[in-house]
Amino acid sequence: MPTEIKMPALSPTMEEGTLAKWLIKEGDTVSSGDIMAEIETDKATMEFEAVDEGVVASILVDEGTENVQVGTVIAVLAEDGEDVADAKSASTAGSATSEPAKAETPAESAPASTPSLAPSAVPAAIKSSVPLGDRVIASPLAKRIAEQKGIDLSGVTGSGPNGRIVKVDVENATPSAASARSAAPAAVAAAASSDLPDFGIPHEDEKMGNVRKVIARRLTEAKQTIPHIYLTVDVQLDALLKLRSELNATLEPQGIKLSVNDLLIKALAKALIQVPKCNVSFGGDILRSFLRADISVAVAAPSGLITPIIVDAGNKSVSAISTEMKELAGKARDGKLQPHEYQGGTASLSNLGMFGIKQFDAVINPPQAMILAVGAGEKRPHVVDGALSVATVMSATGSFDHRAIDGADGAQLMQAFQNLVEHPLGMLA
Repeated sequence: MPTEIKMPALSPTMEEGTLAKWLIKEGDTVSSGDIMAEIETDKATMEFEAVDEGVVASILVDEGTENVQVGTVIAVLAEDGEDVADAKSASTAGSATSEPAKAETPAESAPASTPSLAPSAVPAAIKSSVPLGDRVIASPLAKRIAEQKGIDLSGVTGSGPNGRIVKVDVENATPSAASARSAAPAAVAAAASSDLPDFGIPHEDEKMGNVRKVIARRLTEAKQTIPHIYLTVDVQLDALLKLRSELNATLEPQGIKLSVNDLLIKALAKALIQVPKCNVSFGGDILRSFLRADISVAVAAPSGLITPIIVDAGNKSVSAISTEMKELAGKARDGKLQPHEYQGGTASLSNLGMFGIKQFDAVINPPQAMILAVGAGEKRPHVVDGALSVATVMSATGSFDHRAIDGADGAQLMQAFQNLVEHPLGMLA
């Protein structure tokens, strides 16, 4: 009997992907563990391994195809001794009437080391059609139909398991359920379509990849749905730079060279531990407080921004953070990060100081409730011990989700971060 190869869910939140490249062709024999294809998810390009053995009877989805739903049959294998032509014929007939499977993501698939408010990580007791703020549990097909009909899923009651919205729920709903919240992203999408005016200016259009589309959607949702509050402090860096120089001299025989960013990751993690009211996540009717600080660090990759995570950064040595960060950044730029390496995190850090940026306000990365934006360290007039002098100063701005974090608590976090950077021996204790 032919074996169907379906579009896999390569991460707990993946609903669709791009079949970037086939590494096999029809007629090839594959064994369990062989790499069959490269699939672009919403965060990275990942290799897809064969689980079954057999001969590739038919490839049903061409490479380069976008928006392939999880569960869609993408290829068919003929088992040992089975006629390949018969298997191919059967797969062709079946593909004309089959519908992509509605993939369910079991809760245990979410790595324990990357806490998240994704639906798969929420206890069943608190699940509903709108369990966490603006997050909606719905099948990919239901979401697609809702988008076509202009229906706001937050107003639809799900009849599926644990309140999941399925096809029949959307078909029975009316477009009147649409709201301004759903209309705004649609307007953004329309503005980015082929109707975008060029005003006669010479130009080139480039089709956006999945990663850039996800970045655009998530940042739009974050700014529309999260009330941001911004708090900025000026931080004197001289003591940190002196300590970094001394540590690098000690670590040189081990081939380790600390960056300023490595020390800032440590400082933010320690500050979150000192001010636990900022190490939280907003979930509608719950406020989740994290018991450790996992720092997502913004990295510019060729496909777009991605945030690999330093897990439990507050309890790691700065040398361990440095080694881990270099490895993760390299994998991010190569598109080789695994889901557990970028999904989760309790807060984020974005550093544009290397570009000479003095100060900026970063957009919160939901479901996190804060992100720290740091600018360049530069020589400025600064009051030191009551006297005006020249010091190396950096501006740092915290963006906080005001639904979860009060201004006073955010100010305490910024103060704790400033104190740790200006007295850096404290972060090594």
